[in-house]
Amino acid sequence: MRLLIRLLPFFISAVLKGQHSNFKEVDFSKADSIATHYKGASLKNLPILTHNLTANLKTDVEKFRAIYTWVSSNIKNDYSAYIRTIKKRKKFIQDKEALSKWNASATPKVFKTLLEHKKTACSGYAYLIRELATLANINCKIINGYGRTATTILTNKSIPNHSWNAAELNGEWYLCDATWSAGKIVLDDNQPRFEADYFDGYFLANPTLFIKNHYPLETNWTLLDQNPSFEDFIDGPVVYKEAYKKAILIHGPKQMRLQTIKNEKISFKFSSKNRFKNEDITLKLKTSNSSKTVIPKVVKNKNDYTLSYVFEKTGYFDVHIIVEEALIATYVVRVKRN
Repeated sequence: MRLLIRLLPFFISAVLKGQHSNFKEVDFSKADSIATHYKGASLKNLPILTHNLTANLKTDVEKFRAIYTWVSSNIKNDYSAYIRTIKKRKKFIQDKEALSKWNASATPKVFKTLLEHKKTACSGYAYLIRELATLANINCKIINGYGRTATTILTNKSIPNHSWNAAELNGEWYLCDATWSAGKIVLDDNQPRFEADYFDGYFLANPTLFIKNHYPLETNWTLLDQNPSFEDFIDGPVVYKEAYKKAILIHGPKQMRLQTIKNEKISFKFSSKNRFKNEDITLKLKTSNSSKTVIPKVVKNKNDYTLSYVFEKTGYFDVHIIVEEALIATYVVRVKRN
């Protein structure tokens, strides 16, 4: 048994080959239309829902698309439940037995709310995706780990805070995040409110981009040949969903917090198969009391873009990379006198 445990991670690594979506030529309009047709359908009978969503589709990828689109478009993000869960997990972080008991008692309540009110946190989204996919004979797994956003501060001592899915299609594994596809949390008078806003970018996402804001507990599920360390993950720049939409991959600098000297050049690098005009690439510099947009020097080399800028003032700057008016990534730069 001990030998099996040691060999298992290597077996998984050999099976899971990181690939970005190979389905660019697939027309998902029929799958999306079916998902729209069954908007508001009940969750009380999952086999019937699965049949309705998939029976008239030929391929597994279309079936999975209909399931994913339906879940992301019909389930509300229960942010309050998420906060309560995080608080409880923090309370029991040093007591695994107590945490296990609490999880066992809380899980039925979470899924009862999901089935009755179509509200849940990320674990509920991942659970529902897996259950519907399994009923459609699609191999699908729940992946637990860390999700990183502009408002999420992670450290080496942080507890896991997010769940998503991996689905096997045509013999290869793909990553997706129905929670983040469903919409966003906005604050009204400091009260969190879910706002539905379906986003397609997290469906069968490129693993090289996905790792920028998703880090699995079992690192084989990065689907990458080389996994970054957790320290590299939490130290990297914040990458936003618009990067998925425009297929932009940030390459450097690797760390979000940077330091430079006044009047010296600093560079940022990204790649994309999409072609962007130089004038559509800008940097937005924000300090505690000011904000301005500047035009960096842009050098293109095939799919690679290098943005260079010279800071003429000292201080701390939030540097936002903007492409075609879309926020792509954020760095924090300290500019010293010498």
